[in-house]
Amino acid sequence: MSASAFGPAAEPIVVDIWSDVVCPWCYLGNAVFKQAVEQFPHGSSVQVRYHSFQLNPSFPVGEAVLADEYLAQNFKMPKAQLEASHAQLAARGAEAGLDYQFSKTVMINTLDAHRMIHLAKAHGQELPMVDRLFRAEFTEGLNLSDHAVLADLAVELGLDRAEAEKALETKAYEQDIRADLAQARQLGISGVPFFVFDNKRGVSGAQPIEMFRKALDVTWQDRAASPA
Repeated sequence: MSASAFGPAAEPIVVDIWSDVVCPWCYLGNAVFKQAVEQFPHGSSVQVRYHSFQLNPSFPVGEAVLADEYLAQNFKMPKAQLEASHAQLAARGAEAGLDYQFSKTVMINTLDAHRMIHLAKAHGQELPMVDRLFRAEFTEGLNLSDHAVLADLAVELGLDRAEAEKALETKAYEQDIRADLAQARQLGISGVPFFVFDNKRGVSGAQPIEMFRKALDVTWQDRAASPA
């Protein structure tokens, strides 16, 4: 099947993804989905768009605590339960090339991190920024509520430090973030990661690669079956 199945405009398959940078399942889902796209014969015709979601919007802005401490205190999760959950997720992550370091992971309010994703999007660096924030959170244990840390990550991706600092200081992209959150509510999304293929087909959670491949295949078939 050739790209001509898309018709003259050769429009890409659009995959909208809602995620949060403190969501370990989002990190895994992001990695597995990328593998599915790499295996997909028409992967170059897939456009990914990330959308903001907040798992813990009431967490105080600017504060940071170890995630395990937060979970233990607020959800009364026993240490053994946390360790078992971490071990299972770390094993799945390792299969996808991820290095989870849960003892370092920090709970924060993610609004400012989402501002950096929107800033990066304006410069064509949306996907690299998402990847970088996930690694900073789950492997390096960086405090993503710290403006200096976020500015450093922006510079790593070739963005201007002054522009990043200004975006954080002025609370830029607030309307874009709120629009993403509102759209999630409209679609009934209550948990992340959540993937929407061509605005038709939803996949919830960090599914196995076969599930993402099936969604891509069926979406491509839908395009091929549609009149040009």
